[in-house]
Amino acid sequence: MTAIKLSIDRLSPEALQGVIDEFVSRDGTDYGMTEAAFETKIQQVKRQLKSGHAVLVYDSETKTCNIFSADDLEVRFT
Repeated sequence: MTAIKLSIDRLSPEALQGVIDEFVSRDGTDYGMTEAAFETKIQQVKRQLKSGHAVLVYDSETKTCNIFSADDLEVRFT
């Protein structure tokens, strides 16, 4: 995998929203002990991206963008 970390401002607002929507709608995405509404999950992911706790990663081989925990990303790329 050839991965590049992206700043959230590198995507248009529409593209960023699409990546977040797709991420939040995946089966198995864990949001803790209680289930949250879809919009609440979206806001949580946006806050994590803005704070740096989550990061956008573009894979040039698959031409896809994904969201990773910043902690997980350090483990994968160090």
